[in-house]
Amino acid sequence: MKKISTKQAVLILVAVLAVAGVVWAVTRAPAKAVNPQAGAPKPALTVTTAQPQTTQLPITLSANGNITAWQEAVVGSESNGLRLSEVRVNVGDTVRAGQVLATFAAESVLADVAQTKANLAEAEANAQDAAGNAERARSLQATGALSTQQINQYETAAQTAKARVDAARATLAVQQLRMKHTQVLAPDSGLISARSATVGAVVPSGTELFRLIRQGRLEWRAEVTSSELGRLPVGTAVALTAANGAQVTGKVRMLAPTVDVQTRSALVYVDLPSEAAAAPGRPKQGTAPSGGSEPRTAGSVGASSVKAGMFAKGEFSLGVSGALTVPQQAVVVRDGFSYVFRLNADSRVSQLKVQAGRRLGDRVEVLDGLTPDTVLVVSGAGFLNDGDLVKNVPVSEPNTPQALVKPANAASK
Repeated sequence: MKKISTKQAVLILVAVLAVAGVVWAVTRAPAKAVNPQAGAPKPALTVTTAQPQTTQLPITLSANGNITAWQEAVVGSESNGLRLSEVRVNVGDTVRAGQVLATFAAESVLADVAQTKANLAEAEANAQDAAGNAERARSLQATGALSTQQINQYETAAQTAKARVDAARATLAVQQLRMKHTQVLAPDSGLISARSATVGAVVPSGTELFRLIRQGRLEWRAEVTSSELGRLPVGTAVALTAANGAQVTGKVRMLAPTVDVQTRSALVYVDLPSEAAAAPGRPKQGTAPSGGSEPRTAGSVGASSVKAGMFAKGEFSLGVSGALTVPQQAVVVRDGFSYVFRLNADSRVSQLKVQAGRRLGDRVEVLDGLTPDTVLVVSGAGFLNDGDLVKNVPVSEPNTPQALVKPANAASK
């Protein structure tokens, strides 16, 4: 076998390398033709877009305040030195005008009434006798049997006896009034809010026994600035949220005639639905006399939803106005400012500073910095920066299930 020299081996190696280079160049050329955009930049994020919409938004004015009783009546004792024998109502009970709330022991008053009636009967008998004597004396005046002085004495005695009858009748009226005051009556329909009456206590006249929320009416006293008073006419609707989460509605009844000189705020009195319904599980006590006024029934709010003394915040409804709104997802808050991202024709985004206003559901009002024809990034806006390249995809419509239709034969059955 003929041996290959070193020079021939080198030549063969060079030839093999050249062939390999040609093959590699030929195989790489089609790959460049297939992917001509291999060097193009990739989008930073896939997003969806939307345009601003013109929407009618409510105009509201927010305020804070306390819920209080519309009027609170103090029911006191008009009897002096009598013992409380019965208390018929408790805190939370609903009462009617004229209903008996408590009674005093009336034994001593009954005895005084009986004694006064006897004194009146005696005075009437004496007055009748004195009147008869005076009549007889006047009939003898023409005969001269009695002097003028004697006749005047008989007439004076008759008038004195008549005055004693009037005094006895007045005393009887006083005793009968004391007898009436042994029953403590409700001055108006409403809800018992406080009770200090205790069975067996001997209380002096004027002592407070009960407190009554008249007609069960509550009101919200909102504090507003003096500059806002002119925007709140009487009858304005108000939506309240109490501290316990209860939501009620009311109307402005009146505005305070003065403004506090220290805080420069004024009170707005808002009528709330009546809370005069009896508490659940507690029956109304006693009966109302004929002709007594009925208490107001509770409105759309239950008797336990709002209470006097609660703190509440509310919004006065001042009408509606047009507004340019965007989806809430499109607004990004950074460093205390609101921004949106506009999608440009080159698929890059521009960060725009806007001024946000009112909110309604998932829509946010934009007061400044935006035009209605701007295309805004919605989903993914919080992950973008100014100048990022994005890929815009249409928003997929939710699948609508087909209506369930019964077969004809099943419907006939």
